[in-house]
Amino acid sequence: MLNLSTLNPQQRLAVETIRGPVLILAGAGTGKTRVITHRIAHMIERGVSPGNILGVTFTNKAAREMHERVTKLIPRPAKKSRDEKPERPTVCTFHSLCVRILRQHIEKLGYKKNFVIYDESEQLGAVKKILSHISAKGEKTDPRAILGLLSRYKNGGSQSAAFADASVKAMAEHIKTRYDSALRACNAVDFDDLILLALKLFTKHPDSLEACRDKYRYVMVDEYQDTNAAQFNLVHALTREHRNLCVVGDDDQSIYGWRGAEISNLLDMEKHFPEVKVIKLEQNYRSTTTILTAANAVIKNNLRRRGKQLWSQRGQGTKITLHTFENDELEAKSIVEQIEYARLANRVEWSSQAILFRTNIQSRALETALRQGQVRYHLIGGQSYFDRREIKDFLAYLKIFINPNDDVSLLRIANVPTRGLSDVTMERLLAASSERKCSVFEVMKNPMVTSAFMSRSRESIEEFVAFVVKTQAPLNDGQSMSLQVWAERFLNETGYLEDLRRSEKTPEAAENRLRNLKDLVATLDGSQTAAVDANGIKQPTVTTNPSERLQTFLEELALDSDRAEEKEAQGDAVTLITMHSCKGLEFPHVYIVGLEDGLLPHSRSKVEGTLDEERRLFYVAITRAMQTLAITYCTGRKKYGQLMPCHPSPFLKELPEELVEMADEKAKQPVTVTSGKNMFDAMRSMLD
Repeated sequence: MLNLSTLNPQQRLAVETIRGPVLILAGAGTGKTRVITHRIAHMIERGVSPGNILGVTFTNKAAREMHERVTKLIPRPAKKSRDEKPERPTVCTFHSLCVRILRQHIEKLGYKKNFVIYDESEQLGAVKKILSHISAKGEKTDPRAILGLLSRYKNGGSQSAAFADASVKAMAEHIKTRYDSALRACNAVDFDDLILLALKLFTKHPDSLEACRDKYRYVMVDEYQDTNAAQFNLVHALTREHRNLCVVGDDDQSIYGWRGAEISNLLDMEKHFPEVKVIKLEQNYRSTTTILTAANAVIKNNLRRRGKQLWSQRGQGTKITLHTFENDELEAKSIVEQIEYARLANRVEWSSQAILFRTNIQSRALETALRQGQVRYHLIGGQSYFDRREIKDFLAYLKIFINPNDDVSLLRIANVPTRGLSDVTMERLLAASSERKCSVFEVMKNPMVTSAFMSRSRESIEEFVAFVVKTQAPLNDGQSMSLQVWAERFLNETGYLEDLRRSEKTPEAAENRLRNLKDLVATLDGSQTAAVDANGIKQPTVTTNPSERLQTFLEELALDSDRAEEKEAQGDAVTLITMHSCKGLEFPHVYIVGLEDGLLPHSRSKVEGTLDEERRLFYVAITRAMQTLAITYCTGRKKYGQLMPCHPSPFLKELPEELVEMADEKAKQPVTVTSGKNMFDAMRSMLD
């Protein structure tokens, strides 16, 4: 017998309401997964056949967790015969659901049942083949950019703003026709096709839709606020007749509008199901009253929302601490100091602490400070700054100027940007270096080797050697110089920056890559004091040998990288995470960094009219914290090596004053005898 006495009254009502349309408004930390799993178990206990129950969510991880928890709650069904498998409820993602439907019915659309689903590499192969037939000779088109265009076209179609330009739309249609034909010829579909083909099946073959409706008589959808138009249409096709639809979600946590999620699906539920029963889950089991009161105060400024008020029995808790810094490097350094203080003085493990940020660009200063402080961390929802293509390319360039015989680095950038050193050319040079037992650079300088190449390839090899020798020379001539100026010069000469800009799908993505690179270039001279030259331009005062300084710079990065890998293997680590990736997670101690106008809310939101979504993002970040919350902002932030002025986020004014404590004021408060004793006890136990 399922025990429902452990549920609060609203949770229990949600579990016991099993027929007709239901909207469960599940605020942050209110036990949503518990309600869903108990509801499925309760339905089975009340006589609903497990095979008629469908639970849909967005990630395989969430589906697995839900499935495991349901299995523990329901008794093992008896087998009717040895070969018969007991029925289980279907709990899966939208895409998995569509694969199940298509495996049964796709023959009606002209495919075979054993269709394959193309991964990205196979999709790229198909696009490259099409481009080879339709591109003009010598014309270079990025297949990834075309694949991205195709995906947007499939999901947004002619209504999308991206296709307002008739020529872009015509090109997309032309490539899509060829691409669909190429996949069809291989009996293949891609990820985008799965939902679209299921909808096409339902439209063209109502009998297939009826069969699916008959099977899935009770449908539950998790994270309903994140559904897009296609997912909405799929759910409604399945449920509009029997109307046993239960959707679970929170409009206050709708933060994926940029990838097609439509908050109106949840807000306008009554339009499609006027008889819907709305149940609010407002008791939070995660956070202190202070944190929840702050979150409620912020989100109420969004006018178009379903009202709810989170509350908790976890006590008042400490005030939110607000820190101000002159720049992002001081911000990062201070956060690392706070993390280490909490660990040493209060025995707070690294794994109990998380740093949340709005954009991936912010991770550079944070990762650098964590590495320097020898604090273990793992990055979620973003690529590590030091793993980004442009950073690896730049470091490879630096390494060959220090040591041209570094084959790995040379092979990485020999033809980046394109300079006539094709894959075939480099393979031949590599083979020659193996034969002669020397480096690739040595054979590039050897006329006996290069004379065997066609004149055009030979010229490219000679030009590359000349470029390396010329760029390397200032490092070794004994003169003091700015490494930043030197690096900017060779990057411009090679055309790397322009090539980087061209390689990206959008101007914004290109701008991010350029900024990543320029921020690193700006650190080459370390913390040297700046002098003003005759033209009034600040130049770093450099006294040590440039070659030695560059070598030290690369060694420190390599050592930090080694330490990071060593730390990663040890488990206990600070979480570094984007706000978009933190939904569904919780941490005892949270630092939200960079609360500046232009970062949060993002500067783009004012143009696109998405200020409400930015506020929801802040709300999600606040509600990740369980015990303590610290928020930081800078009065200046480095951009391309220059300190640019910043202003506090307008969202900070929405936090109730009585709940916020300025960090400098907090520091002036005397330490109590009890807290002092606890601190020394903690430090003593760590030393023991």
